[in-house]
Amino acid sequence: MFSQLSKRPWLIAVAISLLLLLWLLSGSLFTAKQAASADQPAAEPGLAKVEIQWLQASPMQREHVLQGQIEAWRRVELRAQVSGNVVRLDQDKGSPVAAGELLLSLSADNRPAQVARGEADVRQRQAEVDAALRLRERKLISANELIRLQSELAKAKAELDMARIQLKDTKIVAPFAGVYDQRMVELGDFVQPGQSLLTLVDIEQLKVSAQIPQQDVGQLHIGQVVHVQLLDGRKMEGTLHFIAAAADPGSRSFRVEVKLANPERLRLAGASATLRIQTGEMLAQRISPALLSLDQAGRQGVKWVNEQQRVEFTPVQLISVDSQGAWVSGLPHKVALITLGQGFVEPGQQVAAQLAKGDS
Repeated sequence: MFSQLSKRPWLIAVAISLLLLLWLLSGSLFTAKQAASADQPAAEPGLAKVEIQWLQASPMQREHVLQGQIEAWRRVELRAQVSGNVVRLDQDKGSPVAAGELLLSLSADNRPAQVARGEADVRQRQAEVDAALRLRERKLISANELIRLQSELAKAKAELDMARIQLKDTKIVAPFAGVYDQRMVELGDFVQPGQSLLTLVDIEQLKVSAQIPQQDVGQLHIGQVVHVQLLDGRKMEGTLHFIAAAADPGSRSFRVEVKLANPERLRLAGASATLRIQTGEMLAQRISPALLSLDQAGRQGVKWVNEQQRVEFTPVQLISVDSQGAWVSGLPHKVALITLGQGFVEPGQQVAAQLAKGDS
C-alpha cells in the first residue's frame, strides 16, 4: 500500500488536507457549544423563553393633564326692555367700563310725560285717602269707601313705578365692571323689547373649563392649585373652584372649572390651554407603552414572572405618558417584567426567564 502511495504523492497531500479540515471543524463545534452553554441558563426542554428586566417602584408626583378652554369669568348679553330708537352710543366697543356706567341710550319718547302724569295721579289719590281717613274717624264715610280709595292709590303708585322703570330702561348701563365687547345695533336703529344690544365681558378673572374622566374625579377637591399653560408657552397658576356634581351623559366625564386671575386683562378668553393638576405623591414604575396588553376581561396590564418562574398578569393604572415611557401603578414594589416574548406566553404558564442585556 505504501508503495502505491509512494508512486502517487498527490494522494498523500489530499489525505493530509482532509485530516486537518476534520480536526479544525471539531474544534469549532466544541467552542460553539461551550459559548452557548455559558450564555444560556439551564432550562427544561420545551419551556418558552422570555427576557425579563427587574423594575423597582419609585415615588412620583401624580399629575392629571387636561385640555381646556379659557372663558371670560362673566359674559352677559344686554337686551332692550322697551322699544325706541338708539339715540346715543355712550361708550366705544372694546373700552373698559365700571359697574353702573352708561353704555347706550334709547329715545325716551313720551315716557317722561307718563312719569309726570303718574306722579300727579299719586298725589291726588293720596290726598283723597288722607281726607277719607279723617272722615272715617268721624264715621262720615263707610269702611268700603275708604278701602276703594286706598286701592285707587295703590294702583296709581304701581302705574307710576312702571312708568319710571320704562324710562330707566332707556338707559343701558353696565351691570358689572368689564369690557364693552360687542354691539349689535347702530345709531338711529329702532329696537324692540328682547332685541340684543351689546355684550359685556368680565376678563379681570378668567375660568378654564375642561373634562376629567370619571375614574379620576375623586382625586380632585375645591381649592387645588392648577398649573395652566397657554399655547404660546406662557404659564399661569389658578385654583380649582368648580367640580360638576353629575357626569356628562355622552362622555361620562365631569366638567371642572379653574379660576384664573387676569389683572392685566390679557385677551385670552376663547383660547385653548393645558391644565396640570397634581394630586399627591405615589409609587410607580416607568415602562415602555409597548409592554401594555389587555387580558380577557379587557383590563390593561403587564406580564411579569414570579419566583416560581410562572407568568403573572397584573392590571395597572396608567398615570402619565411622555416621550420616555409610561408611568403605571399597581405592580409589586419590585417586579421581573417580561420585556421580550410576552406576546407568546399566558398567565400561569411556566417559562425559562433570562435577564435582558444590560440588566443586572
